Amino acid sequence: MILRFLGLLLALSLGGAWGAFNGSVLQTLLGVLAAAVLWLVWDTVAAARLLRWLSRADAPAAPRLSGLWGELFERTRKRLRVLELKGQSSDGRLQDFLAALQASPNGVVLLDAQSRIEWSNLTAQHHLGLDPERDLGQYVRNLVRHPAFTAYMDSGDFGREIEIDGAGQSTSQPHKISLQVHPYGDQRQLMLTRDVTAVQLAEAMRRDFVANVSHEIRTPLTVLSGFVETMQSLSLDEEERQRFLALMSQQALRMQTLVNDLLTLSRLEGSPAPGIGEWTDVGEWMQQLVQDARGLSAAIASPVHDIALEMGPSLQVAGSRHELYSAVSNLVSNAVRYTPPGGRIRAGWRSGPDGVCEFFVNDTGPGIAPEHLPRLTERFYRVDRSRSRETGGTGLGLAIVKHVAQRHGGQVYIRSAVGQGSTFAISLPASRLRPMPAASVAS
Repeated sequence: MILRFLGLLLALSLGGAWGAFNGSVLQTLLGVLAAAVLWLVWDTVAAARLLRWLSRADAPAAPRLSGLWGELFERTRKRLRVLELKGQSSDGRLQDFLAALQASPNGVVLLDAQSRIEWSNLTAQHHLGLDPERDLGQYVRNLVRHPAFTAYMDSGDFGREIEIDGAGQSTSQPHKISLQVHPYGDQRQLMLTRDVTAVQLAEAMRRDFVANVSHEIRTPLTVLSGFVETMQSLSLDEEERQRFLALMSQQALRMQTLVNDLLTLSRLEGSPAPGIGEWTDVGEWMQQLVQDARGLSAAIASPVHDIALEMGPSLQVAGSRHELYSAVSNLVSNAVRYTPPGGRIRAGWRSGPDGVCEFFVNDTGPGIAPEHLPRLTERFYRVDRSRSRETGGTGLGLAIVKHVAQRHGGQVYIRSAVGQGSTFAISLPASRLRPMPAASVAS
C-alpha cells in the first residue's frame, strides 16, 4: 500500500514539475491533474486486467503487472494454486472412496433430503433394477415399488432391516434383498442392500436336513422300539424270536448306515481337497469294484445281473483312492439294487474331450423321469421313497458322489429315460490324470 501511495506522489510530482517548467501556477495545477488522471487510468487498467484474469479460468496467459497489482496478482496466483492442489487431492480421495463403495459386495445408494437418488453403485443397481443415468435424481419410492419398502419409508423407523423381492424375481428363481436406511448429514440418507437369497436357501436346506435326518432315524427307531416292546410283553417261540431279532438287526444296520453316510458327508465338507501327491491305478480298483458288485448281485438277485467291466486307456488318477472308489462303488451298487434281476450293468472308464476321464455306470433299469434328474444329488431326495427304503438306501449316496467329484475338480452327469435305463458318470479333469508308467504297464 505504501508503494502504491509513493507511486501516486511520484506521478503528481512529475506532473507538477512539468507545469512549473511552463512558468505558471495554472500550468502546474493542470500538470498535477493530468498526472493524477494518467495514474488513475493506468491503475484502473491494471486492476481490470487482474479481474479479467481472475474471472476466466481458461485464460491463455497471465497478465504482466507491476507494483501493488503485480504483488496482489502473484499472491493470488499462489493462493489459487494451493487451492487447486487441495481440490485435486480432495477429488482423488473422493474418487477412491467412490471406487471402494463401487467394489463393495453390498449395494449402496445415496439419497438427498427428499429421498432422491444422488448416487448408487453397481451392486445396488443390480439388486433394485436401477439405471445409473435414467434414475439419477429420481425419487427412490417411485423406483422401488414394494409395499414393504413404501411402509418402511413412511414409518421413518430405520432401526431394522426389511426384505423385498429383488429385480428379476420369479417363481422359479426367487431373489430376496435385505435393505436398511441410515440417516446422515443434513437429512440425507444412506441405503444399504444385500442379497440374502443364498442365506435363505442355506437356512431352508438346514431345516430340511434336520427334518430329514430326524425322519430317517425315527422310522427305524419306532420299528426297533415296537419289536423290543413285543419281545418284552409276549412269550415267543424260538422261530418268532429269531425273526424279530433279524428285523431288529436290519433296522439297526439301517441306522448305522445312515450315521456312517452323515459322518462321511461331514468329513468331505470339512476337510481340504485331496492333493495330487497320491497316484493310483484306475484299472486295479475298477476291477475290484466290479468283483464287489457281482458279489452284491449274487446276494440279492436271482438270476444275477450281467455285470461287465469296460476298460479304457491305462491311466493313473491323483487324489483319494478311498473316496473315488467309494463314489463309483456307490453308483454301481445303486445300479445293482435298482436294476431288475438278470439285467445288464456296465461299469468302466473312457477318455473324453480336453483330456478328461469319465467313470461311468450304465444299467438297464427302469429309468428316471426328466423332472427328477436335476435333484438326484440333493440330500435325502428320492424318486420312490418306499422303494428306496426297501433297497436299504439312505438318500445320501448321490450327495456323497457329488461331493467327491467336486473335491477332485470334477462333475457328476446323469442321463436317463423312463424304460431305457440310466447312465451315471463322474468326469475328472486332465490335471488329475496321467498315463500309466511304462514299467507298470509291462508288468
